[in-house]
Amino acid sequence: MSKFYVVATPIGNLEDITLRALRILKEVDLILCEDTRVTKKLLNHYDIGTPTLSYHQHSRLTKVDHILNLLEEGKDLALVTDAGTPGISDPGGLLVAKIREKFGNIIYAIPGASALAAAISISGVPTDKFSFLGFLPHKKGRETLFKEIANSQRTVVFYESTHRLLKTLESLNKYLKKERKVVVCKEISKIFEEVISGRAEEVLNYFKNHKDKQKGEFVIIVESC
Repeated sequence: MSKFYVVATPIGNLEDITLRALRILKEVDLILCEDTRVTKKLLNHYDIGTPTLSYHQHSRLTKVDHILNLLEEGKDLALVTDAGTPGISDPGGLLVAKIREKFGNIIYAIPGASALAAAISISGVPTDKFSFLGFLPHKKGRETLFKEIANSQRTVVFYESTHRLLKTLESLNKYLKKERKVVVCKEISKIFEEVISGRAEEVLNYFKNHKDKQKGEFVIIVESC
């Protein structure tokens, strides 16, 4: 029976990968990658020569059919994203659903790095209950969502890009009560990792006054009301 592995990879520091993940990536017949060029850097670092194939959000259904055929032929496959755990704000979830629908219980999680879990662990806000929103919509429903965040009785976590960081912080400052804490985790596990915590206005002013800090990958955590 074929096996399909969902493998977490480092979110920055290449050392943040498990021994089991390295073994699986060496043993499978093919690795499905969000971007083969990014994954090759990891594979080359650990001297892994397993063939790769691109699979991402723009992949056509014919690519899914090809992957299903490989499993039917008895091939063992691994799915990785550019960084972190596949399926979390990532198109891997659709592929996993198709495989489970056709083959049943042949899917195995190889846990590891996740920006979501890492950010929560160092946030310093209550996280016994939280809501994860992935990446917020660019336009439609965005302001409505900020109003919902402002009224949430659970901590809210989401990802944000460089280009929308200031607009997001401005919206949080607009809708949140003054005492609500906002935590921005920047470039987790990378050289320029930083955590900025405070009231929405304080965090917004920090990034306005430090334009060099506005680039990178961000996890934003909003304390429950």
